[in-house]
Amino acid sequence: MKQSFFWGILLLFLNVCFFNCKPQKKEVLPQTNLPDQTIISHAKGFSIEKSASGITVITINSPWLNSETSYTYALVPKEKLAYTTFSTEAYDAIIGVPINKLVATSTTHIPAIEALGAGSKLVGFPRTDFISSKATRARIAADRIKDLGNNEAINIESLLALKPDVVIGFGINNQNKAYQTIKRSNIPVVYNGDWTEETPLGKAEWIKFFAPFFGKEKEADRIFNSIEDAYNAAKLLTKNAKRKPTVMDGGLYKDVWYVAGGNSWKAQFLEDANTNYIWSNTQETGSIGLSIESVLEKGQQAEFWLDPSLHATYEDMLNASEHYQQFQAFKSKQVYSHTNAIGETGGLLFFELAPNRPDLVLQDLIHIFHPELLPNHQPVFYTELQ
Repeated sequence: MKQSFFWGILLLFLNVCFFNCKPQKKEVLPQTNLPDQTIISHAKGFSIEKSASGITVITINSPWLNSETSYTYALVPKEKLAYTTFSTEAYDAIIGVPINKLVATSTTHIPAIEALGAGSKLVGFPRTDFISSKATRARIAADRIKDLGNNEAINIESLLALKPDVVIGFGINNQNKAYQTIKRSNIPVVYNGDWTEETPLGKAEWIKFFAPFFGKEKEADRIFNSIEDAYNAAKLLTKNAKRKPTVMDGGLYKDVWYVAGGNSWKAQFLEDANTNYIWSNTQETGSIGLSIESVLEKGQQAEFWLDPSLHATYEDMLNASEHYQQFQAFKSKQVYSHTNAIGETGGLLFFELAPNRPDLVLQDLIHIFHPELLPNHQPVFYTELQ
C-alpha cells in the first residue's frame, strides 16, 4: 500500500513538471555560419556574431588604446526580451533593438548614424558645436538634439531626462565617472573604439558596429562595400603615377615637432597614395615627437608638406615659427591641410567624416600628389594653405 502511494505521488509530480514546469529559455551564443553573419574584414577592435533567433552579440576588443579589457553586449529584438533569459554576468549590457533614442559622444559616430538613415534617433551629444554635418546641425537648431556639456563631465540630469535606449561611449580609459552613473541609472553604455583602428578601411568598417542597433546590417554591408571599392579603385589608380613624390608631415607644438608614425593611419594613406613618406620606416602607430633639427635634416627638401599643426595660412605658419620658411615645400607653396574644411560652428570636418570616408581622403591626396590622375576631383578635406 505504501509502495503504491509512493509511485502515485511520483507520477503526479512528473506530470506537473512536464506540463507546468517549463525550463527557462537561454540563448546559446554565438552560432556561426548563419546566413546573415556579419563579416569584419579590416577592423580589429570589434566582432559581431548573431544567433539563429536574431540575437546579436557585439564584442569590443579595443575600447581604447592598449586596453586589457574587452566588453560584450547582447542586442535582443524587443519582442524577445520578455521571455529570453540571460546571465547578466555574461554581458556588460543587454539592449532591446531596434533602438529609438541614442546619445553619441564622438563626432566620428555622426556620419555612420546618418549613412544608416538613423539621424533622427540621435537625441543628445556633448559639445554639439563640434558637429559639422549640415543635417545634424539642422536637428540641433530645431532643438531635437540636446547639448550635454563635455564628454568628461556629461550633464547627467539632462541625459537622464532624454531617456535614451543606449549611450555610445568614447573614452581613453574606463575612469569616466559619468558613464558609471549612467549605468547605475539602467541606461546601457556601449564603448566604441573606432579611433583605435590603424588602417583607413578599419576605421570605416565601424559602420557595421552601429548597424545592429537599428536593424540595418544589410545597409551597412552595402555602404561599406561601396567605400571599400572606391578606396581600392583609387589606390589602384596610383599605380599609373608618373612619379613618387616625397612628403613630410606635422608641425611644432611648443618645442616639439609631431609627425605621424610609420604604422599610423595617416602613413597608410600616404603609402596608398604612392608617395615617399619620409618617416614611413618608423614603427609607431601614433605620433612621434621630434626636434626641429632632426626634421630639418630629413624633411628640408621634401616636395610636399601635410598638416603643419592647425595653421590655415602661410602667414599663420610664419607667425608661429620662422623656421618653417627653411623648408622647400613652404618656399614652393606645396603645403596642404584639412583645417579649412570647417563646419558652421567651427568643427573640423576631417575629424568627423574622414574616418568614415577614407575613399574621399585618398582621392584628395591623389589629386594633390598626382593631379594628372584625378584632374576633375573637388577636394573634400585637403586644400592648399591660403
